Amino acid sequence: MTTAYEFGAETIEGRKRALSKYRGKVLLIVNTASQCGLTPQYSGLEALYRKYRDRGLEILGFPCNQFGAQEPGSEGEIAKFCETQFGVSFPMFAKVDVNGDTAHPLFQWLRKEAPGLLGSEAIKWNFTKFLVDREGRVVERFAPTTAPEDLAPAIEKLL
Repeated sequence: MTTAYEFGAETIEGRKRALSKYRGKVLLIVNTASQCGLTPQYSGLEALYRKYRDRGLEILGFPCNQFGAQEPGSEGEIAKFCETQFGVSFPMFAKVDVNGDTAHPLFQWLRKEAPGLLGSEAIKWNFTKFLVDREGRVVERFAPTTAPEDLAPAIEKLL
């Protein structure tokens, strides 16, 4: 059986990171964008991270430019934006594709493990959220419009 810990990704600073680094943690994996109507969710995600990180939550942000070209900047620009506008302190990764033939392997796996409405695997928009348990298994997919604070009960169950 595959788990989230079997994947790796490049950090927003350009370093390779094995997700096994997060073994034993609850993960919230989110595809993000800086110029989206949902971008203010960064604040809610950061609030969740600050509230639960000491109990074992890691939020992993993956910028994506596949939806309305709403993440056009470089990794450096994205990192600066996230830090200065929203105080993001959770791990951010390099830009990835989440759909199609060029989708990052992690997102290919997440889509299969937790299909969306009517069994569709495609990610519909920025800020789709995947909740992963401490064993690295996908528990649930949340819609882009689901506010981060509404995830607290599901996160608490896994902590």
